[in-house]
Amino acid sequence: MDLDTRLLRYFAAVAEEGSLTGAAERLFVSQPALTKQIRRLEDGLGVRLFARSRSGMALTEAGRELASRVPALLDGWDEAVQATGRAARVLRLGFLDAGAVGAVPEVIAEFRQAQPEWRVELRQFDWSDPSAGLARGEVDAAVVRLPFPGQESFAVRELFVEERGVLLPARHPLANSETVQFRELSDEPFVAAGAETGAWREHWLAAEERDGHPVRVGAVTSRPDEWLGAVAGGCVALAPASVPRFYSHPDVVFRPVSGVSPSRVGLARPRGRTHEAALDELLEAIARRLSWSWRRGRQTAGALRGCSD
Repeated sequence: MDLDTRLLRYFAAVAEEGSLTGAAERLFVSQPALTKQIRRLEDGLGVRLFARSRSGMALTEAGRELASRVPALLDGWDEAVQATGRAARVLRLGFLDAGAVGAVPEVIAEFRQAQPEWRVELRQFDWSDPSAGLARGEVDAAVVRLPFPGQESFAVRELFVEERGVLLPARHPLANSETVQFRELSDEPFVAAGAETGAWREHWLAAEERDGHPVRVGAVTSRPDEWLGAVAGGCVALAPASVPRFYSHPDVVFRPVSGVSPSRVGLARPRGRTHEAALDELLEAIARRLSWSWRRGRQTAGALRGCSD
């Protein structure tokens, strides 16, 4: 049987988590999709890898044998991919939204001038994968918003924090407010990411800052255009303060919101991988520029507030 490494990653996650639910959250896939892929692997191998029960997924003897070998197989494959990228002089950097990336394209352009033998691929992922490609081994590093499921598996360097605001329909009663109190949004239908995104979804619903008030989900989306469309249609959504600079819709307004924690932006990469000097150099330059840009933005905002006082 010719195996897709994705199937092995799915198997390893279920084996480690002991449940489809936990593994689905870690992999940013739906539970039905994960179940289908595990069955595909079992059918291909002609063996049962898990004994299913209400308490979870227990490895069979065949499953334990495979589980003992899969980490080395995946590590070897990841190392081969990384080595191939080094040989081809390709660095892959994932990201989710333009607000988090900021000046990264400028840093990449400078890096290319200094090291023209290297090619840098900047890959954008939608919100169905808050790890921006890291969880599936599709990138070498990523600019991410924290927290995201499986974060502890990666080396994460926090770069800056960004206040969150709220996107509202232009006709909403709070649309003209200078600042919206989060408690005023308690009964509003929120736009949410898919349930498989776990901690990411909870953060952008401010689930832990609702004082026990249940979340009302009005729409589930994974792309900016769907997100803005859902808000224009009557939902609300928490969003980073940088959103108005990069995304707009004629029927949507952004307002500052008080009573919620900020968004944290970080630079993440796999742990334990052989470091490539060029990647280290690029990531250090990105970290410096993003941190500097954030500090400069804060100073500028403070100066403008001082002038208006």
